[in-house]
Amino acid sequence: MPDLVTPTPTVRVSFLQAMQEFLAEGRGTAEDNSMIGHEFREYAAVWSSPVGFAAYVADLRAAAREETPRPNGFVPSTTLWYVEDEEYLGRLAIRHRLTPFLLEVGGHIGYDVRPGARRRGHATAMLAAALPTSRDLGIDPVLVTCDTDNEGSRKVIEANGGVLEDERNGKLRYWVPTSRS
Repeated sequence: MPDLVTPTPTVRVSFLQAMQEFLAEGRGTAEDNSMIGHEFREYAAVWSSPVGFAAYVADLRAAAREETPRPNGFVPSTTLWYVEDEEYLGRLAIRHRLTPFLLEVGGHIGYDVRPGARRRGHATAMLAAALPTSRDLGIDPVLVTCDTDNEGSRKVIEANGGVLEDERNGKLRYWVPTSRS
């Protein structure tokens, strides 16, 4: 059964395969402003080395701490990987607070499922599993956004109780409760 876990070097081989799947669908380009795109630009050169990959994992874990230095406009963020045994299925990041940009288009939570594992309910399960962690971080409700034409992501958000607030800059903005009443 898949589970959200703290990033770990034990899934390196599967992670690298997943990144190749993302590259094959056009992710990781200079125009890719997603989490995956940022990490391709920042870390792809070191992923192939076990030592480099371990350093990447350490950086992801450190990003959750308030005192960790980060680029301007970035906030503390808890990254969780969705894995089954040693198979990397996807990733999710919980941003601990919103900047004006994140309030408009980014939201608290972003997620990606590797192309070879899509359409199996993983994104819905990942978001559901992340809501208690968000609540523990003091975030209720969370803002989750998706492109207006991303029907799959819209369904994921709505299946987790997302309530549409509006559309801004080509993004649908949903508020998802993290505590069940």
